Amino acid sequence: MPQHRRLKYFVALSIDGFIAGPDGGDPSGWWPITDDYIDFIRTEYPETLPGPARDAMGIAGPGLHFDTVIEGRRSFELGLAAGLPDAYPHLRHLVVSSTLGAYPESAVEIISDDPVGRVRDLKGEQGKDIWLVGGGTLASSLRSEIDELIIKLGPVTLGTGVPLWGSECDFNTEIWTNTEVRAFPGGMTLLRFERAGDR
Repeated sequence: MPQHRRLKYFVALSIDGFIAGPDGGDPSGWWPITDDYIDFIRTEYPETLPGPARDAMGIAGPGLHFDTVIEGRRSFELGLAAGLPDAYPHLRHLVVSSTLGAYPESAVEIISDDPVGRVRDLKGEQGKDIWLVGGGTLASSLRSEIDELIIKLGPVTLGTGVPLWGSECDFNTEIWTNTEVRAFPGGMTLLRFERAGDR
């Protein structure tokens, strides 16, 4: 029996629980980029690097874990601001937005309604897992569909910003099983949690 694809929230997080600063900008503005962190991404999650970074590092070929990426409008617009209508051309790329139109210069698919239904459809297809890149508002709306949290916990606090589940998330206790804790010399701790069920 074929194994279903899973939705995984692979995200950088500050010690105090933020995935971005108050402006919602790219975490690279505050995330400590160390040699061991770069090596971790390059060797274990190379598909999560944007196309230009992959090109600069000589990375090619299919992803190790993901063949699909889904993100919200604000995360997508960070790439647009950098001149990238498709920051992940090596992945099937979906963007959830009720306001964006199609982008004919790229293969990005715009999901204008029912992101939960679309994710469930994707899970039923053959392929590798689905990477939820963010942001917090989208993660909150897809919270019931997330099968695994892969958190890159950085040795940094922000004080305020965009929380893991966004600022509008409803209170809802969920139980997760910790499956990995790995500390890196540069200060990052990799935390993996599988969905265990809700109480």
